[in-house]
Amino acid sequence: MLDHLKSNEADWDADSPPGLEFLFEARVKLHLPAMDVGPTPDGKRVIFLVKGGTFEGPHLRGRVVPDSGADWIRIRPDGTGVLDVRFCLETHDNALLYLHWQGRFWSAPEDAEYAFDVEKPDDPAGAWRYYFRAAPQFETSDPRYAWLNSIIAVTKSRTGDGGPIHRFFAVT
Repeated sequence: MLDHLKSNEADWDADSPPGLEFLFEARVKLHLPAMDVGPTPDGKRVIFLVKGGTFEGPHLRGRVVPDSGADWIRIRPDGTGVLDVRFCLETHDNALLYLHWQGRFWSAPEDAEYAFDVEKPDDPAGAWRYYFRAAPQFETSDPRYAWLNSIIAVTKSRTGDGGPIHRFFAVT
């Protein structure tokens, strides 16, 4: 799988920006309400426990392993959410994939309630109202998916339908 993500000599341009290749979309369900730890020395801490979910795309499909992780969000004084996310995926053919990432979540104050409302219906058209991006890393011991151990990935995400909806892309 990884070979097609590499550039070839004829197409290589050191000055061009990297490309993105869509991997899959994950619809993560969360246990609600979130745990509100409150103000800490580094900002307000909120923890969303992962309940389960599904993922599907041209390269991967399966389920979010129930109760396999959480999203530990720290909200800085400037309103930016600093994301620390960890959970597991199980592919349709029983491979386990561990995911972990850092990211950012931000909205204007007037859009904060909408942005954090994970129970609203999925609204892709409204996701422009907030910034929700991350850089996930994969770990697996399954040789069929070992290529994931070697890539850089990014997500473009939104909230709704009971949790975050993450679109995963490999950086090419």
